Amino acid sequence: MKNIKEFRPLIKLIGEEKKSLVIASILIFMVGLSNMFTGYLNGAAVESITKLDIVKALTFLGIYFGIEVIIGGLVGSEANTMLYKVESKLSRKLGFNTYKKAINLPAVAYEKYSSGEIINRITNDADSLSFTFGRLLNMFADIVATIIIMVYILINSWIIGLEIIFIVSILFYVIKIYNPKLEKIHKERKQEQDKFTSLTTESIRGIREIKTLGIKNSLIDNMKDIIKLVLNKSMKEMDIQKRFGIITGILRSILEVGVFITCVFLLYYNKINLTFFIAMTYYVYRYTWLISSLTELTETYQKTMVSISRVNDILENRLYEDESFGNKKLDNVKGIIEFKNVKFSYPDEPNILNNFNLKLETNKKIAIVGKSGQGKSTLFNLITRIFDTNDGEILLDGINIKELDEETLRKSISVIRQEPFIFNRSIKENFELIDKDITLNSIRKYTKMAYLDDYIMSLPNKYDTVLGEGGVNLSGGQKQRLSIARTLSKKSKVILFDEATSALDNESQEYIKKSIDELVKDHTVIIVAHRLSTILDADIIHVVDQGRVVATGTHNELLKTSEIYKSLYQTESLNSKDSILI
Repeated sequence: MKNIKEFRPLIKLIGEEKKSLVIASILIFMVGLSNMFTGYLNGAAVESITKLDIVKALTFLGIYFGIEVIIGGLVGSEANTMLYKVESKLSRKLGFNTYKKAINLPAVAYEKYSSGEIINRITNDADSLSFTFGRLLNMFADIVATIIIMVYILINSWIIGLEIIFIVSILFYVIKIYNPKLEKIHKERKQEQDKFTSLTTESIRGIREIKTLGIKNSLIDNMKDIIKLVLNKSMKEMDIQKRFGIITGILRSILEVGVFITCVFLLYYNKINLTFFIAMTYYVYRYTWLISSLTELTETYQKTMVSISRVNDILENRLYEDESFGNKKLDNVKGIIEFKNVKFSYPDEPNILNNFNLKLETNKKIAIVGKSGQGKSTLFNLITRIFDTNDGEILLDGINIKELDEETLRKSISVIRQEPFIFNRSIKENFELIDKDITLNSIRKYTKMAYLDDYIMSLPNKYDTVLGEGGVNLSGGQKQRLSIARTLSKKSKVILFDEATSALDNESQEYIKKSIDELVKDHTVIIVAHRLSTILDADIIHVVDQGRVVATGTHNELLKTSEIYKSLYQTESLNSKDSILI
């Protein structure tokens, strides 16, 4: 019963495909049931020939030929084509729904599960459900036909009927033993396959870093280890399947030979007629075929159950609940952010913020500084609800951000990170992801504000230039400016700069600084910075230490009032002099 429940998400998707699925099912049943006449018709034809009744023999053979060509051929082909189309659509829908669910998972889910594992669930696991309906329907039709044939066999010879039932019962017992073993080893192999996909994804995306860091051989060794584990699990899976196949093969041979020997004796003693004997030369193979099909179906079923369970982990929120939002909207966002008694810790770690209180005003350049690991970037993760507070609240214009609907929150607040994510599309398409109706003139307006338009217009394909994965065709400063322009097109009131200039050269940093100065006029601009030189002219600087704000003021004020800030500034100044000397 538990396994049947796993198919609920798939069944829900049938919807508009219901009609095609029903028709295909009926046709498949017709084909499956028509096959049960094969043995009898051939047996009757052979017995008619022995009695020199050629007309009767040809009649039986003609009916057999008609069933094979019309039902087995034409109807069977149409049924399987219809079913294939339905299954393909269902697999695509399931993959899309899994993708959509994965996108709605909270960020913490991706802290625990690798991207490779999630990708495998969306692609391979969802796609592995193809042909499931076809196999099940064909098998069910054959089982119904086989039961009807068993009634025919028992009527003609209860001895042969019991003989078949006994051996098939042993088969079901064997399947019951091997099912859990197959499921367990397949699940383990899937887990190792996730690691393979994850490392492959990381290697392709980080190919430049891999080459420059000189870690190619190290990653190759890691891949060797992972492939070895995948191969070991595959070998164990094949060993189990091999033992299972040997046992079922022996049972199949015992069934065939045993039934034929029994038939010979019964025919010799006139307990059965020739028609039944010839029919059994067909029907016994139906039961041996049933054993083979059940063996194959068992393996397929176990793989399918593992896959659909992994898909359902996402679809039914077994990993994590979806992100949840409120229903309040803000039409004219002012951009005032306030932290009230906020406590926060990452999973299995001590609090990084303790009763944190801070109010951030609009139309000012606000900076947040402090030593590494004091929770500066965490503030941005909380403002954007990548993570939620453990206690306390964060307000936007006086409203708890947990009460805001997703559109208001996402549209009102944007983050420009040290390494902004640039999509592997053209420059224009990167903007169209935010606003599908945006015009080129509007895009250029925003890139001009970010001091990037001149560079883009110098490119051969201008705004149709494809940027490569992660924007590899752009420098760090260009990616930052493109991210700023993209954010401007989003029209966010609150713009957060997370170490946005810490890794840039002086020229790029100056461009970003100009962009920020323009933004301050109409936005709430908050900057988390390691390099204090980038925020010396900030309207207000907050110093964070031990999860609290310990000092606030301008650069000159803090040099006089805050030992922590003074120490940070002196350390940076000393490092700058050392770098010049070097």
